[in-house]
Amino acid sequence: MKVICTSPSFAKYDAQLIATLREQGFELVMLAADASLDQLEPHLAETVAIIVAFTEVNEALLDLAPQLKIVCKHGVGVDNIDLKATQAREIYVTNVPDANKHAVADFAFSLILAGARQLPQAVAETRAGSWPRIFATDVYGKTLGIIGLGNIGKQVALRAKGFNMRVLAFDFYPDAKFAAENNVQFVSLDQLTEQSDFITLHTPLTDETRNLFDTARLKQMKKSAFLINVSRGGVVNESDLYDALANNVIAGAAADVFEQEPLSKHPLFTLGNFIPTSHIAGYTDGAISAIGERCVQQIIQCVKQKQRPQNVMNSL
Repeated sequence: MKVICTSPSFAKYDAQLIATLREQGFELVMLAADASLDQLEPHLAETVAIIVAFTEVNEALLDLAPQLKIVCKHGVGVDNIDLKATQAREIYVTNVPDANKHAVADFAFSLILAGARQLPQAVAETRAGSWPRIFATDVYGKTLGIIGLGNIGKQVALRAKGFNMRVLAFDFYPDAKFAAENNVQFVSLDQLTEQSDFITLHTPLTDETRNLFDTARLKQMKKSAFLINVSRGGVVNESDLYDALANNVIAGAAADVFEQEPLSKHPLFTLGNFIPTSHIAGYTDGAISAIGERCVQQIIQCVKQKQRPQNVMNSL
């Protein structure tokens, strides 16, 4: 029974995960994150489980994996997995929605602070031999807008308490109890966009959220506002964001996610008021180990124990 893994961070900090799979009778096949279908194919006929980060799990792959029982996303977003095709074959698709919530929330807040205080510019100019006097903006006491008040969004809201921020939220499925207990105000998307000094995105990429922030939405924001995206690249129209930043429609933006990844260059990278990072928000030792442990549990539940695993994303 083979388990293919194309997530480069699986078991990076915890070798016991590999030992557990072997103890349960699985043969672990580690392949590169960008492994092609030709590289996957020699193993697929005997594969019962796949652990993926960004590998495309589509009809072509599934046709070569007749014994496949489960596809585990080593993370949260499953937009690289064909949910309809897996469901038609009765293959479970799982994710790990909460194991990296603290890591991503910390990262989102670090981007808020870096943007507000222009830290990348200060670092670059100081290293270049200048001694810049950069006059930036406050975070304390400002208004934070959170789009997607789920596991990660809630953690961002809790961190905002320490900065005495007014917290607005928009969610398609609002958690009124959490909002009431933590002084979070649910508002319309228009109200949040118009009133927030910082907007942070924590929503999956769906038909409803694709290009959620386009030219019209960006023009609704305050000229002094910052946009932070640690969700999915397609939620923000990157061409429209470039125009907005280049023309000072908004003060700044940061993104850990892009429509196409990986990237070596992008028009946004040329702008001083844009902070790019390489999809690393969830990459901490604690988060990575917790995600890997959950994936191993899901595989054992499905294949060995013949049970429905936790966090199934397709309708099985």
